[in-house]
Amino acid sequence: MVRVLEHRRELRPPPIPIATYRLQLTRQFDFDHAARLVPYLKALGISHVYSSPILKARSGSTHGYDVVDHNSINPELGGEDGLRRLSAALAAADLGLILDFVPNHMGVHYADNAWWLDVLEWGSKSPFADFFDIDWALLAHRQTDGVLIPILGSSYGEALENGEIELRYDPGEGSFSAWYFEHRLPISPTRYAEMIDRIVSEAGATDTPGGRGLTELARRYRGPRNPARQDAPALKAALAGIAEASDIIERGLAAYRPKARGHAAIVALDHLLDRQHYRIAHWRLSASDINYRRFFDINSLAGLRVEDIEAFNAIHGLVARLIADGHLQGLRLDHIDGLRDPQQYLQRLQRLINSVWRPKQPRERFYVIVEKILAQGERLPRFAGVAGTTGYEFLNDISRVLADGSGLATLDRTWQEVSADRRTFDDILIESKRRVLSDILSSEFTVLARLLDRISAGHYSTRDYTAARLSAALELFILHFPVYRTYITRSSPSQTDRGIIEAAIAKARAEWVGPDASIFDLLRDALTLGLVKPPRVGHSSARVRRFAFKVQQFTGPMMAKSLEDTAFYRYHRLLAFNEVGGRPDAEPLSVADFHARMAERVNTLAHGLSATATHDTKRGEDARIRILALSELADEWRETAATWRSLNAHLRGKRCPSRAHEYMLYQALLGAWPLAGIDASFVERMQTYALKAAREGKQETSWSNPDERYEAGLAAFAKKILDANHSARFRQAFEPFARRVALLGALKSLSQLVLKLTLPGAPDFYQGTEFWDLALVDPDNRRPVDFATRAAALPSIGEGTDWSGLAASWPDARIKLALTRGLLSLRQQRPPLFMNGSYRPLEVLGPHAGEVLAFAREDGRNAVIVAIGRLFARASEGGRRLPVGTDWNAALNVAGFSSLQNALTLERAVGPQLALSDLFKTIPIAVLQTA
Repeated sequence: MVRVLEHRRELRPPPIPIATYRLQLTRQFDFDHAARLVPYLKALGISHVYSSPILKARSGSTHGYDVVDHNSINPELGGEDGLRRLSAALAAADLGLILDFVPNHMGVHYADNAWWLDVLEWGSKSPFADFFDIDWALLAHRQTDGVLIPILGSSYGEALENGEIELRYDPGEGSFSAWYFEHRLPISPTRYAEMIDRIVSEAGATDTPGGRGLTELARRYRGPRNPARQDAPALKAALAGIAEASDIIERGLAAYRPKARGHAAIVALDHLLDRQHYRIAHWRLSASDINYRRFFDINSLAGLRVEDIEAFNAIHGLVARLIADGHLQGLRLDHIDGLRDPQQYLQRLQRLINSVWRPKQPRERFYVIVEKILAQGERLPRFAGVAGTTGYEFLNDISRVLADGSGLATLDRTWQEVSADRRTFDDILIESKRRVLSDILSSEFTVLARLLDRISAGHYSTRDYTAARLSAALELFILHFPVYRTYITRSSPSQTDRGIIEAAIAKARAEWVGPDASIFDLLRDALTLGLVKPPRVGHSSARVRRFAFKVQQFTGPMMAKSLEDTAFYRYHRLLAFNEVGGRPDAEPLSVADFHARMAERVNTLAHGLSATATHDTKRGEDARIRILALSELADEWRETAATWRSLNAHLRGKRCPSRAHEYMLYQALLGAWPLAGIDASFVERMQTYALKAAREGKQETSWSNPDERYEAGLAAFAKKILDANHSARFRQAFEPFARRVALLGALKSLSQLVLKLTLPGAPDFYQGTEFWDLALVDPDNRRPVDFATRAAALPSIGEGTDWSGLAASWPDARIKLALTRGLLSLRQQRPPLFMNGSYRPLEVLGPHAGEVLAFAREDGRNAVIVAIGRLFARASEGGRRLPVGTDWNAALNVAGFSSLQNALTLERAVGPQLALSDLFKTIPIAVLQTA
């Protein structure tokens, strides 16, 4: 338990963030490191630190999502004292703290989660059994309930025979556990009596005082249900209190150790383990036999049942106290789609917050955002108390509007020629879903198919549908399900959710080849709860609801694993679009459509985060924008990529890398290429990325079945093309094009930054991204950040910013830092305008109007006008500097606005039309404010 911290806030940051800054806390970057960073973040203009999870996680965790105790602060981050120091530093600077909170799952296995260990010891009778989402009856070949534990690196038989599963006694606890390396598996106390008899006999201690004491203890607790759980502490205490017990038990455990007693010990240990509330198994069985809900396909993260009120209270106790004491000003809820009923959860959470939080002003709401991935065109449901999402939909809208639509058709043709694959992305996605269903999430799908079969068999009108046909129909539905999930509750489904389900059912029915197409009526009615609504009677309400809710929990991980973690790594038209919440085959977003989306965002997600990079994005924000610049150079890129392939032909092995992987690698290189040149660490980073990308694609190799020969060849190719001794001609051809792309990327990155800071929403900065962010996918994007250099650079910019000088030295990234600070200062000066102001498109006139995006944010008479360059290939042709204003033949219509001042240069501007050649004379950005 965290004690009451020693200070309370007198001041408070604004209830809606002006800007958030995400920090990844680890053992190497803990609370004290974060506290030392507060003055820099304050000077930058940040209002809220947005931290990764801080509750006690697995030792050595690099992310904090593997929480093992929701009621303790992570000691590796500094524990209670460290949090107190960070909270004090934030309070002194009037900065808020938003916590990334994990309600969906916990870290399990190993030996550090007390709730999970109790479940293993007592099975479904554990008071924590209902905390975890376990299908007890589904463990095969068992007479009693149990949970599959897929932790073995070999078969169970081999691990047993090799003595890798070891029975141990803890004399301090008076308890027995089986251990598999670092994994602890408690032995049920109901088996202690039989164990003690065998141990005493093996130790030859029958006639010793200690042996007699052990034998008498075993006699008192002999029986299949003895002791009951409430009596177990007395048994363990008595066992620990017997003199000589530890020595006798240590000698007697030889009866369970194959190396000491051979086959007899193997049989004895197997007999004991077979009667526990778990089954130890090879890790590969998780693909088919696992019977607890996981976080995606990660065996060591078990799903929680926050719909259980006792579980909810146990999970949220510490967080409630931190809110009550004023140390949290917001929550970011991780993986909201994993919950059984997000709406119910959020209503319950809101009631909890309201019971402990003391608002500064009437109607002020505690800030809550959800990690929710919205598909294109999807809208966030009206969740209770939720301000918005973490911003993936914003990120993808920005990428699409900054893309050159005229180049995408060329990129389509180039990809088809390179890959020799003319399938649509939807075809590739369906194939990826089939792979995930048959392999990664097979266990979870099997649970759903069995539930559907029970529903069908439970009523005379549907019992003739066979299990195989029901499973096939459900599979087709899942293959065509277009979003991450629906949000059906006990009440009728919303019109949106019903439409999503019926559309997927229609596509599945169209592919059905069986004679009993009416099976889809059953499936539709089960998913929408129509089977248990009048006038339908007879089907089990509990089974139907359980099925419908579990399908909703399944479709999110299904989409994530098949789209983000498979199809994204198979389709490489333009890697900038292969981003969380996006579509690799996305169409460009017209300026008009973009304006419409932002106007809608004012009314729907005005207080959600506006993100351009997170810990989960597929690459850094500036690396992504660099690759996006290829849409402006499509014809040149087509020829250049072909040349590179030809120059590197002698470095390729037999079918390694594949044509698709080579094409992907060239794009990734352009995105991540260091402006100061490469070194050995960059080569290693690219090799790591190439390996991960290949395994995620699950074609030439995979995580579950790696092809060592292909992987070695891929790593060798990545190394050789970056070695001037092996590929001098390639390097000579690559570097000029890379510099051109880097310049275009920098220009588009500055536009992206301005949009993030001025469009509806709260701008979110991932750690370190105030400098150029050329990271690859995790773990590359979680490398340590050089905050000292950033903090030193901020005062060097000065008050009267020299934008021409910064533009001339753009590779050092100070121009991005200066723009960040300048516009954050503007947000600090006008919070009502940016938090609640309206959005209005502005007209751009002239031949180059299509290369510009302009709008106004208004709050009464206060207004900020923004104009940014959108496309830059023409204006920067042949140059290495930022383009000058004379390259822009267009004008901004500002009729109706008077007395405008450039917020960056402080120059005055007089309308009704402003020449962009004047506004963009230093950098292609203009932010004007009314006096």
